[in-house]
Amino acid sequence: MAAKNILITGAGRGIGKRLALGLAACGARIGLLARSKSELDLAQLEIEQAGGVALRLRADVRDADQVTGAVERIRVAWGPVDVLICCAGVQGPIGPIHEVSPKAWADTVETNLFGVMHACRAVVPEMTKRRSGKIIALSGGGSLTPRPRFSAYAASKTALVRFIETLAAEVIDDNVQANCLAPGGAYTAMTDEILASGERAGSKETEDARQVRVTGGVPAEKQIQLALFLASERSNHITGKVVHVNDDWKKLESGKATNPELYTLRRVTKLQAE
Repeated sequence: MAAKNILITGAGRGIGKRLALGLAACGARIGLLARSKSELDLAQLEIEQAGGVALRLRADVRDADQVTGAVERIRVAWGPVDVLICCAGVQGPIGPIHEVSPKAWADTVETNLFGVMHACRAVVPEMTKRRSGKIIALSGGGSLTPRPRFSAYAASKTALVRFIETLAAEVIDDNVQANCLAPGGAYTAMTDEILASGERAGSKETEDARQVRVTGGVPAEKQIQLALFLASERSNHITGKVVHVNDDWKKLESGKATNPELYTLRRVTKLQAE
């Protein structure tokens, strides 16, 4: 990762910040994109105190012009973006579909899906021109299996996965790889939102959130190691896949995966058919 320019959306907190700190520690220059100035300031401070390099980019992923402007700022400061990691996301409304706000539902899709599209659209032209680039987008609960009472989040993340698969097919001949990273359950602000929602989330989601709050969920190191792999040349032969942090993804690196289709969105249908 030394001297790589990495843009991370949603880098002010949660998993985005985890990855920013981890990749910066490996020598990458990190473009921190988020809406909150205070969160960006803190993330940059932590990276620089640890000896890393970071650039604050205050922008809203829902605004295509703001995202394009942030990418241009990185280009002027360091050069083109080598790796894009899309972590910006919102939980959206929680509860039965007939009780949730249509506007909140639409806002969720705008952030979780359109936000990723805006970021990809901003970096792809330069990546294809240089014939080099990596795009990683966080999937989430509900993208591979149903998630009752979280319909906006599940639908937006499922659409995100198919978008990344489609983008990967578009740019495969340009030596650009695009994949989804499923980070597993980790303690973030979304965990607290689930617990605060009470009965609207359902008993299973509430219990899972309690466990994550107690244990911390998936260790940051596991998420960082998978991100490092997908951002590196070791994964040049992998594109259009959904890789979960708990998958035996090292078999993908060695080419020993017994069934590569297990790492696509279509694996849901295939597993059910089997």
